[in-house]
Amino acid sequence: MQLVQPIDTLCSGSYFLPMTTYAESLTRAHERFLSGLFPGDDCLLAPEALVPFSADASQERAMPWAVVRPETREQVEELLRWADTERLPVYGRARGTGRVGNAVPTCGGVVVSMLKMDAIIDIDENDFVAVTQPGIITAALQAKCAEKNLFYPPDPASVRISSVGGNIATCAGGLKAVKYGVTRDWVLGLEAVLPGGDVLRAGGRSHKDVVGLDLIRLFVGSNGKLGLMTEVTVKLIPMPETSASVLVGFGDLRSSLQGAGAVFRAGVLPAACEFMDKVTLEAVRRGGEAIPIAPSAEAALLFRVDGTEQGVAAEVRQLTSALSPLRPVSVEIGRGADEERIWDVRRGISPAAFRIRPNKVSEDISVPRSMVPDAVEGAHAIGKKHGLTVLCFGHLGDGNIHVNIMHDGDVEADVLAAHRAKDDIFRLAMTLGGTISGEHGTGLTKASFVPEQLSPLQMNLMDSIKKVFDPHNIMNPGKGW
Repeated sequence: MQLVQPIDTLCSGSYFLPMTTYAESLTRAHERFLSGLFPGDDCLLAPEALVPFSADASQERAMPWAVVRPETREQVEELLRWADTERLPVYGRARGTGRVGNAVPTCGGVVVSMLKMDAIIDIDENDFVAVTQPGIITAALQAKCAEKNLFYPPDPASVRISSVGGNIATCAGGLKAVKYGVTRDWVLGLEAVLPGGDVLRAGGRSHKDVVGLDLIRLFVGSNGKLGLMTEVTVKLIPMPETSASVLVGFGDLRSSLQGAGAVFRAGVLPAACEFMDKVTLEAVRRGGEAIPIAPSAEAALLFRVDGTEQGVAAEVRQLTSALSPLRPVSVEIGRGADEERIWDVRRGISPAAFRIRPNKVSEDISVPRSMVPDAVEGAHAIGKKHGLTVLCFGHLGDGNIHVNIMHDGDVEADVLAAHRAKDDIFRLAMTLGGTISGEHGTGLTKASFVPEQLSPLQMNLMDSIKKVFDPHNIMNPGKGW
């Protein structure tokens, strides 16, 4: 896949920042410096070794000049001191699960893989915090916390393969965001190295701190454009005693989309509230395995509630009662192993989508909850206008919809139609008072739309902040805010 904009446009770094002059390639002196700072296979220079670091889940691609794997903060300090002096672009990277090209080394330069900085430093059941390096897999941190009956709630779909640092850099949302919020709500402190080698330490173990501007929240969601995190402190809560999940099938789209509102009005705040449209269910059914939902269902909602045994039982009763007037065609309640079987339907959506067409443009938008029906129906209509199938699913509880535009990547007309449909869907979201990105950021694939959503004043303020942290624009250049 080609980059979405020409390199010379992307590498200006911003729609407002002036063109940045970078080094054009690595010199022998550069290679000697990197090999000395990162000995052995912690410094990769051979083209065949660099290829895996040229792309992320967006499938956009650009080759880096080098890849390094730090193990200590001191190495990161020395690297950013040198890179700032040499005007070399730097791209932080973890597992590469992002879908908008944020980790793609668009302007050449050095990719910094943080996966060797993956130690859990402390899990404290008295302070209710975990202190960890950024390379730890999120599910691995959650499992270690669970051993002490503690709970770290952020739950992106990639939780089993993405890293805590990557989740923080993108402010990942996830399945449980409706009740527990997004990643920024759980970060109490961080240590980060800035261009030039300065070390920023902000926050800590205190759960409340209102002294000065919130630099932590500024960093969370900055997509590696301000510096590289080397340590983070996250908030924990007690592990819920139990949970239950309810998969509800509906005979029509509107009834399902009205379901979330009915549940909230009944006083139930589910941990998760997921939505699947007719095309999504069709894709999952084509796998041949029986799924616990009526064949006549044309849309579905999937809820999870958690808490005490008595509380969960009461919330399941309230939830199913609230949905009853909408005449669901099936209701499946799962506990324990049956609960995981229900969630297999949701987890199987992404690979199942390719049963509809061989390729997809995968985007996420977010709209006010009341506008979700209009957004989903509008996305379907846009697909029909362009002769393509659009599959919608996602986090209905907070208005975050994943839109998959299915097409055949070998047919040029299909590819062009898919990208035109994407543009129309972004503009639909903004028209409905929403945003072009609910949890993936803007990266490469949405960069050109940032000025359509944000005002010139907003953009200028953000660019001014970027200049304070990164005056020479070496950190992850070529990406949209």
